[in-house]
Amino acid sequence: MSFREVRVFEVREVLRLWLRGEGLRSVERLAGMDRKTVRRYVEAAVDTGLDRDGGEDQLNDVFLALVVEKVRPHRTNGHGASWRLLEEQQEKIRAWIDDEDLTVVKVHTLLARQGISVPIRTLERFCADLCGPRRGRSTTVRVADGEPGDELQVDFGRMGLLFDSETDRRRVCHALIFTPCVSRYSFVWLCFSQTMADVIEGCEAAWAFYGGVFRTVIPDNMSPIVDKANPTEPRLNQAFVEYAQDRGFLIDATRVRRPQDKPRVERTVTYVRRSFFAGETFVDRSDAQRRAVLWCTTTAGLRVHGTTACRPAEHFATVEAPALSPAPVFPYDLPHYATPKVHRDHHIEVAKALYSVPGNLIGRHVDVRADGQLVKIFYRGQLMRTHPRQPPGGRSTDPEDLPAHKSIYALRDLKRLESLAADHGPAIGAYAAVILDHPLPWTKMRQVYALLGLVKKWGPARVDEACAKAAQAEAYSVSLIGRMLERATEANVEQPPIQGTLLTGRFVRPPEDFRLSPGKPRDPATTDSADRGADASTARGGR
Repeated sequence: MSFREVRVFEVREVLRLWLRGEGLRSVERLAGMDRKTVRRYVEAAVDTGLDRDGGEDQLNDVFLALVVEKVRPHRTNGHGASWRLLEEQQEKIRAWIDDEDLTVVKVHTLLARQGISVPIRTLERFCADLCGPRRGRSTTVRVADGEPGDELQVDFGRMGLLFDSETDRRRVCHALIFTPCVSRYSFVWLCFSQTMADVIEGCEAAWAFYGGVFRTVIPDNMSPIVDKANPTEPRLNQAFVEYAQDRGFLIDATRVRRPQDKPRVERTVTYVRRSFFAGETFVDRSDAQRRAVLWCTTTAGLRVHGTTACRPAEHFATVEAPALSPAPVFPYDLPHYATPKVHRDHHIEVAKALYSVPGNLIGRHVDVRADGQLVKIFYRGQLMRTHPRQPPGGRSTDPEDLPAHKSIYALRDLKRLESLAADHGPAIGAYAAVILDHPLPWTKMRQVYALLGLVKKWGPARVDEACAKAAQAEAYSVSLIGRMLERATEANVEQPPIQGTLLTGRFVRPPEDFRLSPGKPRDPATTDSADRGADASTARGGR
């Protein structure tokens, strides 16, 4: 007959029947226990002080414990012969467990080959006492759920393949699962990646689903939230910290590889995968998300939870919903963070756009926060510059960030260049304005800079006088101004023409020959004679 442990209530029943006057045979029949076992417990009870005429009040828990301890075989240190056999093989078992990383089942097999036969449960207790509990086999405790509306556990879970209409292919779909610690009313948000944008988008959808914001969020050590994991002081991501500050909740990240830190949502991941996603066919992510919300409110929300013994949706509406903070009204403007290096051109690149930085930071890294409206540049915690957000390919430059002698040319600031030229003299300013009056004025900026170089070399007075003189002649050439200054001709006064007697030529024809008004007709014969005489005179004069 195999060994059967006698339980305390059976011992109580044996002694109660004996106190009522039943014999050992009758007790054996009524209690269903061997007569020798009945005799041992009755004799031990009498030795402990049981009086057959004292009534059943004597059978209290303390008395029964003394009887059981006296009947059961005494074990040294609470262990039997099998434990003592294992102690003789202690060093060998330790080497198998610690050095060779063998399982308890394998150790049991190896011991059996050496003729050492012990119960497997005894070997498990011995190995746990010798080498410590195996992973996942240590004892644990239940943590209190906390106050309603206080804690919300969050975790990612891999669901399976889902068609992506944007890429026109099947992709791995993940579920960002939210589970309140009190009501267990879960919410599922589906996504194809685990970026900061996906996490914040899922949180925004959760606040809308719950109708409010929980006071504390307990996330896993996912990279969008935790930059560097630490059991006591994890370094959180700046973007998510600012999001938590904007929405008004605290962050309590769990430890690495410690699922027991968020057991409520950890158990929900498997439930979501098996109950919602497995075996279903979805058109795309939008269809899957719509059906996920329906599943949360009906299948998962209206079932009777095994731990709380309540329907999660009803429990949440009754207990947790009134304790939540108000849900956000406006969508969150997710900023972009970067740590670019300041280039030699006094600019940094953020999201494929350029922004100017003071020149003393060239070659150093700065911290940038860019939202939908502004781009803020920090250096060692100090705000250095603020720019309006530019689209990809755009540029925002503050003239104060560039050297004073290069900012005008870099920004193609024609008005400022004209004003700079006019500061040296009105004629210089007017001369520069005419030069810049061109369909492509920035191509003439170098000529104006050359004109300002002449001012620096020859002085503003002389250059202004030269510009005035060249403008009178409508000669707009900086090279001409330079030659005038080198030859010192900018101050020469133009001499008026000399007044005198006009000398008459020797063979000048009389004015009457050129008269066009009608007069007395000339005699052809006389005219011909006169012409011949004139020709003769010319011929003699030639000789």
